[in-house]
Amino acid sequence: MKLKLNTYFFLLTAMLFMAACGGNTSTDRNEGSMEGDIRIDGSSTVYPVTEAVAEEFRAVQRKVKVTIGVSGTGGGFKKFSRGETDISDASRPIKESEAAACKENNIEYLELAVAYDGLAVVINPGNDWVDQFTLEELKKLWEPAAQGNILRWSQIRDGWPDEEIHLFGPGIASGTYDYFTEAIVGKSGESRGDYTASEDDNVLVQGIAGDKFGLGFFGLAYYEENKDRLRLVPVDNGQAVVSPSLETVKDGSYSPLSRPLFIYVNNTGAARPEVKAFIDFYLDNAGALAAEVGYIPLPQEEYQKQRDKFTTFIQEKQAVQ
Repeated sequence: MKLKLNTYFFLLTAMLFMAACGGNTSTDRNEGSMEGDIRIDGSSTVYPVTEAVAEEFRAVQRKVKVTIGVSGTGGGFKKFSRGETDISDASRPIKESEAAACKENNIEYLELAVAYDGLAVVINPGNDWVDQFTLEELKKLWEPAAQGNILRWSQIRDGWPDEEIHLFGPGIASGTYDYFTEAIVGKSGESRGDYTASEDDNVLVQGIAGDKFGLGFFGLAYYEENKDRLRLVPVDNGQAVVSPSLETVKDGSYSPLSRPLFIYVNNTGAARPEVKAFIDFYLDNAGALAAEVGYIPLPQEEYQKQRDKFTTFIQEKQAVQ
């Protein structure tokens, strides 16, 4: 009897051990056994969201290497159209010329919205004369005709000091530059060129924070990270004077300086398990992580639409193969 009990105990222990091992093996297979590289580049504005997602994804899939560059939206699309990246971060929709470059290289892609953002117009905290800007004043300041002509604060509004304006803004490869110029000047890419330009928003922050007569624009999230060093300027859009915030961007009242943010994935990347898993993870977690880094989540039903789009994209590509 004692022998039978010992045998039974041994068999039970072995079965539990095998079940536990089997469970771990399944978990490893589903959660941590993927390998490969995921290459991402593009918008500095979208970067904080993508990096937050990538950080969480790396914790689940430790063998997958996710690298993220910051070449600006335009620079990212150049790499994307040459097949150098799997995913492109973009703070504006792809241009016709960029889409044509993708087509020329047989690169099919899918656009996925991941969050909303507002553009912040900011000044140095030492600036005590600016209370708000109208859209007309911003256009007067940034349109191509302003170059070499609109150089002093007193030229923008009577009563403002007769001091030089020092302008800071994104470079021409930036989606933020494209969006701002289209919203304010009326045509994407049309702007004065005599300002300090950088694809790195931190450079712009440092420039304005160190210059009493500085003024610039970039994504709202970068203001939120540096609000102790900068002052946000409300914008009169003709209907109301509105400051950008999570609420005013989400409800649309901060118009026209609010926008959706995107990622683009190509067909060859999406066919790889690690890229598909990353995109699925991105869409499942973008809402919470976007809010953590200062952006505005899409409604949950919109994230579901993006998931459905991605699923259809995958199925269509698989059907062709």
